[in-house]
This record gives sequence, C-alpha cells and structure tokens, in this order.
Amino acid sequence: MQKQFIDYIKAKTDDKTSFVEEIASVLDIGYDAAYRRINSKTNMSLEESVKLAKHYKISLNKLYEVGNTNTILADLSPPIHNKEGLELWLKQSYGSVFPLTKLKNSSIIYSAKDIPLFHTLKDSYLSRYKIYVWLKDVDTNMTKNKVSFDDFIKTIPHSLLSSAFKLGQVYKDINITEIWNNTTINGTLQQVLYYFEAGMLSKKLALLICEDIEDVIRHIEEQAIKQSLIGSKNKSSYQLYINDIHTMSNTIMVKTPYQKVFFTPFTVISYFKIEHQPTCELMFEFFQKQMSISKLLVNAGEKDRSLFFNRMHQKIHKLRTRIELDNEVFDFE
Repeated sequence: MQKQFIDYIKAKTDDKTSFVEEIASVLDIGYDAAYRRINSKTNMSLEESVKLAKHYKISLNKLYEVGNTNTILADLSPPIHNKEGLELWLKQSYGSVFPLTKLKNSSIIYSAKDIPLFHTLKDSYLSRYKIYVWLKDVDTNMTKNKVSFDDFIKTIPHSLLSSAFKLGQVYKDINITEIWNNTTINGTLQQVLYYFEAGMLSKKLALLICEDIEDVIRHIEEQAIKQSLIGSKNKSSYQLYINDIHTMSNTIMVKTPYQKVFFTPFTVISYFKIEHQPTCELMFEFFQKQMSISKLLVNAGEKDRSLFFNRMHQKIHKLRTRIELDNEVFDFE
C-alpha cells in the first residue's frame, strides 16, 4: 500500500530527480529518513500520509483508494430537509455543472428512469410541482400540515425558483446523451395522479401540469431530431437513445477530457458522487454497452420515432382524461 501511494505521488511530481528532497521537506525529516519511507524500509505514520496528501492535493478518498481494487469511497450530497436545503442543493449543483460549460468536449450521459430534471426546471407549473413533490418527500412539516400544491404555489420563495431555473438553463451548454425507455415518463405522471387523487392537487392545476409535461415531450422530440440543445450558447449536442431491455437508474455520468465522474441516486434527489477512476471506467463501459443495444432515435426512422413519442402523448392524454372524468379505471401502460 505504501509503495503504491508513493508511486501515485511520484507520478504527480514534475521533477523526479529531487523527489527525496521534496518528501523530506514536506515531512520535515532528513534525507535518509525520507529515502527509507520512499523505499518502504520505514512505515509512514498516518500523520505523514495526511501531510503528503494535503501537499500533493490528494483527497483522503484517493488516499484510501490507492491500491484498493474492491473498496471505494463516495461523497454524499448535502441532506435536504426544507426549502432552504433544496435551494442550497440547487446552487451547489449549479456550481458543479457550470465549469463543464467552459470545458471543450465535456459531456453528460443520463440513464433516465424519470424525465431528467433539467428538462423540467423552467418557468412552468411542472417545475413548481416538482419542487413541491421533492419537498413533500423530505420536509416532515409539509407532510404533517397536509400542504396542498394550490397553497404551496403561492408561497414558493422567488430565490428558490430562480436557483431552479438557473440550473435548468446551464444544462443547455453541455453536450448531453440520454437513455430512455417506455416507462421514463411514468414516474412524473404517477406523481400528478397520486396528489390529485389525494385531494392535494386541484383539477385546474393538474391539467396545467399535464400541458407542461406535453410541452416537455415535444421539446425533447424536437431536440432529438435536430441532435442539438435548443437555445444553447455552445451549440451543444443532444442525443436520445431508446432502450427496450434495461430499466434505467437516474445515474448521471460526467465526462471531461481529464476524468470521468458519476452520480448515482441515494434518496429522493440526494446522490452518491463517485470519482474512483477504475469504477468510473466500468460505469462508462456499461453505458456504452447500453447505447450499443439501444436505438439512437434520430437514426431509428420516422415510424419508430413517431411510435415512441406518440406513446408518451397517449399516456399524458390518459392522465388528462382521468383527471377530467374522475374515472377510477386507469393504467399508464
């Protein structure tokens, strides 16, 4: 382990000829003592390892993972318990995404179990409803007080909406590949149906949300045909794959010229962040395999493309009919 750690550090230094002196200086020890540690003749203490990790800007996660092929560490996104926590999450997400817009050849791959959130984060009833659903899942006070969406929509802080719209906008400037299947839309529709039937969502607003969902699907279809993100300053590409075999997971992979990172769901909208490169490579290979057995929608032919999106619109129509007629018999499939 120590040898692998030293080799990892050595690979990060520019001047290999003075490596012993450099280690001696960082650890404030003599040349011979540094030499013995570099050659594993003397074990390094935990304090010395941390000093080296700080000096060479190696995270403790990286330090732990060096030489370890079966165990990795993950970062957990901040917990969300209320509106303030959600706003902080949105701001931090923006801070993570924005640098990608400045990097050429950076891209995102999204395994879409649900409609990817950046399609919904714009000035719409759907965006406000998504915020409501997220907070209903994490804010115990909202659950106890049985706050309806009709009441909630009057009290959403402007700063929270602004942070949501800002995050949705920044995604337009990154190359994005999404993998969907025929059930990707179901979660969003089920959320509308659930709160409508529970009396927490009025018929009027439920129907307006249905219109917004339909607009999102039309927008996605247009982008899939054009293979580009509409309104992108960077003329970013957009590719939509349809997979008929696997269930999606809402896992997101970020790929840059320098590294790969992926985010996998933990609870409602919190996630684990994985930077361990061998694991990221495995996830990237899995995504590549998924895409190889999926249809790139722009190449699928007009018939297949129309069938897929018509199926989405039919599901929305069924939900709208259910809301309008209050018919107990309902099924998305």
